[in-house]
Amino acid sequence: MRIVLFEPEIPPNTGNIARLCAATKTPLHLIEPLGFKVDDKHLRRAGLDYWPHVDVTIHPNFGDFIAKINPCRLIMASAKAKMSHAKFKFQPDDSIILGPETRGLPADILMQSPHAVRIPIWGEVRSLNLSTATGILLYEALRQTDLIVE
Repeated sequence: MRIVLFEPEIPPNTGNIARLCAATKTPLHLIEPLGFKVDDKHLRRAGLDYWPHVDVTIHPNFGDFIAKINPCRLIMASAKAKMSHAKFKFQPDDSIILGPETRGLPADILMQSPHAVRIPIWGEVRSLNLSTATGILLYEALRQTDLIVE
């Protein structure tokens, strides 16, 4: 299992996700361009002192990520997806890919995989915070694949 952030924009979100990845021993892949510098104080603060425990890889673009990680199944997270994350059958080597906070995954990235999931949302809210959505998806994937360490 791995978490992939495509062009993340907000340092505290990426820091929180890095902490989540450290807590679950899940590799984190960041695809440039990033909306911040990796030495950003807000990024470090959100990740606290857990950065040494994060298996993080930065890729210059999506093609580089694919070339280095293939073969793996790409799971696109999108509010436009038809399938709920709770009904999707995750596999241990999946890459869960989330888009930038302000616009989500672009169509050309979404088209790279037939696997797309959404987190159901009720009411007037359009989307969840990126780090919240990542936590929901990751823990469901870990639960389904028995990768949760107790």
